[in-house]
Amino acid sequence: MTLAPTAAHPSTRTAPAFRGRIGSDARSGHYAVPRRYRLHLSTACPDGLRIAVAHSLLELGDTCPASFLPAVPDRPDSGHSALRPLYEASAHRYPGPALAPVLSDDWSGRIVSTHAPDIMRDLDRHYGGCRASLYPCGAESEIDAVERMCAQDIEEAAQNAGTAGAGQAERETALETLLRSLGALDRWLTGRTYMIRDQITVADVELWVTLVQLDTVHRHHLDAAAVERIAAHPALWGYARRLAAHPAFGAHLDLDAISRRHHARCRGLEAAGAAVQILDWAAHTTRTAAEPSRSADRR
Repeated sequence: MTLAPTAAHPSTRTAPAFRGRIGSDARSGHYAVPRRYRLHLSTACPDGLRIAVAHSLLELGDTCPASFLPAVPDRPDSGHSALRPLYEASAHRYPGPALAPVLSDDWSGRIVSTHAPDIMRDLDRHYGGCRASLYPCGAESEIDAVERMCAQDIEEAAQNAGTAGAGQAERETALETLLRSLGALDRWLTGRTYMIRDQITVADVELWVTLVQLDTVHRHHLDAAAVERIAAHPALWGYARRLAAHPAFGAHLDLDAISRRHHARCRGLEAAGAAVQILDWAAHTTRTAAEPSRSADRR
């Protein structure tokens, strides 16, 4: 498998409303100070789960506190009421929904960023300390390649393969793209522990969350034969199972919350693949005493 960036094309992910950055000195405006910033996350959301895992890997519970939101937003526009004051303080009469994830500045009461990749990079760069970086020097192109493969050739392909309104040829093409990518990853991970280095990097966080979504969300709209073909990648799913056992990953995996979010948002038809679970995630996840409180997640 060659880890080279695939050709860019429009992403299906929501465009971020705010893209401020944490800088390294006072001139940046948002400079790095312990406990100045706060995360607002729903781990039922893929981006929220990515940030939560990275946050735990970097051990930033005290340095950058995290507040956890309900799996299903409580506003008709699919936004969170708890985030509305931050959005309105950050943009006068903000017209859109108050979406998570959010990195906010407790000093100003405003939003710094809603862009998950930037948030994770800034946390790693300015608060990672002496811990191994999630973005190793020289790994930029490899990380970019993994992110694009996950977004385009797995997430988008899986969604297109299960779209009821699409033609059969379109669905089959999307499924073949998905299977080709999973096959390449399976061969790449054979004999490897992690994706691009001999340590956990953000590439592992990205791929693991994508595999969680593939098994807990996208397979519900695929036929059973397609899911069986997706499951037939032992090195890839063994890798996902090993990471689920890591406390920083498994402690944030709330299968019930992911299911409730999916059923609240999805308007597609459920297919036979819904009955073919690939991994028994609950059997492999590791939950610890440091597991974040979900007190805000009221059913």
